[in-house]
Amino acid sequence: MIPGADAYDVDLEIDPADRERLLSVGPGDVSAAPGLTFARNVFVPLTTACRYTCTYCTYYDPPGEASLRSPEQIREICREGAETGCTEALFTFGDDPDDRYDAIYDQLREWGHDSIHSYLREACEIALDEGLLPHANPGDQTREQMAHVADVNASMGVMLETTADVAAHAGSRRKEPGQRLATIRTAGELGIPFTTGILVGIGEDWTDRAESLLAIGALHERYGHVQEVIVQPVSPNERWDRDPPSLETMRRTVAMARAGLPEEISVQVPPNLARTRQLLDCGVDDLGGVSPVTDDHVNPDYAWPALDELRDIADSAGVPLCERLPVYDRYVDEQWLGGPVLEAIRGEGDAGERFRSVIGDNDAYTGLDRGGK
Repeated sequence: MIPGADAYDVDLEIDPADRERLLSVGPGDVSAAPGLTFARNVFVPLTTACRYTCTYCTYYDPPGEASLRSPEQIREICREGAETGCTEALFTFGDDPDDRYDAIYDQLREWGHDSIHSYLREACEIALDEGLLPHANPGDQTREQMAHVADVNASMGVMLETTADVAAHAGSRRKEPGQRLATIRTAGELGIPFTTGILVGIGEDWTDRAESLLAIGALHERYGHVQEVIVQPVSPNERWDRDPPSLETMRRTVAMARAGLPEEISVQVPPNLARTRQLLDCGVDDLGGVSPVTDDHVNPDYAWPALDELRDIADSAGVPLCERLPVYDRYVDEQWLGGPVLEAIRGEGDAGERFRSVIGDNDAYTGLDRGGK
């Protein structure tokens, strides 16, 4: 039983036979993808406050040290990103930070907001106004919170991380895998294109990895909304001094992701955290969002690669590199996107032309078989 699944009414059963089949998969059982995609973004953390204190995470600051990024700062970052050709504004904050941080809550009230989720909507509207498509990754959300921002997001996301109950999540405010799965399910119910993923090396075992991937796949089969799954190694930092997962572990895990997930879901590895070149033959087809403007605020010790390096990675594998939007092409219609986002993509201004040119450039890769052997 997935920890917390009952509490969040997550009706999800993992077939033991499917789990055993996935555990038998290795790199030789999948094929390299025929191409690689990436998105060009700005990374805008609204605040580094978080109700959780996961032992591997450097993102959160303790109460008294975390601040809230102002609307003017958000607009400046988005404007610079649009001017440099970015298409995505990635918005993050820790889970329900105004529950634990009085100063954050007071600042939100001063700016006319009753919660961080209300403020997120304003941030997304700023991004659209400046010519970027919002992708919000705000941790676990209730249905009401997610619905409040769905129409102003091109896509959204939250990392499942693992279905296991691991010590790295311990504490009075521990992450519940059931709550994460409920968030992913809610996105499906609301018809939101979604990104999720697993963390490798936080105390989970091989069975946990297989079950996590199968759980994501099962929710996608139900709702059709998962556009990509990130396979991310936990990386050493000032709060986490353990060795990262070995290359062999990452190769097997990526292969399991490719074999265990539906064909249309992309398998992503972050090129600033993983040994990407040595993973391409395991089914990786996406390099995620990288920024020419901002840092990776979740992993500040690990700089984004330059676009030339991404091209070199693709060239080393002999495959094309195509830019994509934060929403995958198959979701660009009224069924999946709200009016403000569709209007931005279909608009006649510079931003709309930029978005459509990215979709056009991606035509060479769209629809190619990305499945296993």
